[in-house]
Formats: sequence, C-alpha cells, structure tokens
Amino acid sequence: MFPHGGPGLALSLLRLSVVASFIAIATHHPALAQAPWAVAAVALASLCLAIGFLTPAMSVIAAAAAVVDIAAGPHGQGFVVSLVLLLDAAALGLLGPGAYSIDARLFGRRVTVLPARSDTDD
Repeated sequence: MFPHGGPGLALSLLRLSVVASFIAIATHHPALAQAPWAVAAVALASLCLAIGFLTPAMSVIAAAAAVVDIAAGPHGQGFVVSLVLLLDAAALGLLGPGAYSIDARLFGRRVTVLPARSDTDD
C-alpha cells in the first residue's frame, strides 16, 4: 500500500508535481490570488500534499480545482497546466502517497496478532 524505494520516490515526485500545478492554477486567477482566505486554503492544501498528509482527499481538491479551471472559460497556456493537474491528481489519488509521507507513518502497515484458537468441546 505504501511502496518504498524507487516507486516511493516517484510518488513523492508526483506529489510535488501536483503541488506545483495546483499553485500555478491558483495564482492564474487574480481574484482568487487576492483573497486571503483562498491563499491560505491553497497554501494549506499544497502543504498537505507536499508532506503527504490526507493525500487522497487533497488530490480530490486539486482535481476539482483543475476541473473548475478547465470549465472557467477561454485559456491560453493554462488549459495544458489544468489538464496535467487533473491527470496527476487523479493518478496520485488512485496510487496513494507512498512510503515517504505522513500518511504512511499514520496509516502504514500494521501487524495484527490473532489469539490462538482454543478447541474445546462442551
């Protein structure tokens, strides 16, 4: 569930790619970039994605931002960035955060020890 080694590093790079695209989308809209609450929300979501905290939920937020940006209207270069963000966020949401994340520390592999079964006939 939380791959390590090369695949874990690749997932870390994918998380950083989603963060960069998400920030590019958010700063693309002047009204959104000037609202302090919106800047704080984008910064919080970007930080969570960068460190791998609540990665599936943050990926959904980033993908939703890409869909809204695509549906917003005419684009120049922004359409390609929005499409890349949508695809990267979908891939990250489906693959998970990787071993080098906060999610792996919080929800990582656990060992479950079951008690021995007692066979008693009553």
